[in-house]
Amino acid sequence: MTLDEAFRRRLFSLDTPISELPVGGYRPEGGGRPRPAAVLVPVTAESDPRILLTVRAAHLAKHAGQVAFPGGGRDRPGETVVQTALREAHEETGLAPERVRPAGLLGRYDTITGFRMTAVVGWIDPAFEPEPDRNEVDAVFSVSLSHILDPTAWRRDRVQWRQRSFEILTLDHPEHRIWGATAALLKDLGERLDADD
Repeated sequence: MTLDEAFRRRLFSLDTPISELPVGGYRPEGGGRPRPAAVLVPVTAESDPRILLTVRAAHLAKHAGQVAFPGGGRDRPGETVVQTALREAHEETGLAPERVRPAGLLGRYDTITGFRMTAVVGWIDPAFEPEPDRNEVDAVFSVSLSHILDPTAWRRDRVQWRQRSFEILTLDHPEHRIWGATAALLKDLGERLDADD
């Protein structure tokens, strides 16, 4: 099975109603309603695909300096989850929407900080050269799919946030700390693609 076929078979289709996608992650403290968000999981179309990630700018009020997928809040009326993910990726990395071929959706993920992310997986040209918006992104880098599929690259850690303790996933990387919601979505993608038929 090619990777493109695996994406079609193992991701949720792009026309799946958002309300029907499973929700993982962490319920907001106090049971509040999470803020909807969308992220793009940009996968390079090559023999050993890479997934592009960003390092959020250090001055941001939320998630400063953390590794994340390009994305943001879904607060524009009438905008689909795919449109939000593509718009945010364009704003943050310079990746034009027409240079992305959306392939499918992962489940939704509730973050510790109160966002409910929907991840859109999309193919991109491996020759794409990021042009990060320095107001939002300090760096753009990539991690290979083969690394994500390596079970020895993963570990579980604990973090404290607002006097609560959470178990999180962490993906080993020589330069960046890939953890939390970003790591969980990468793990979900890897497990879907590595699943037995």
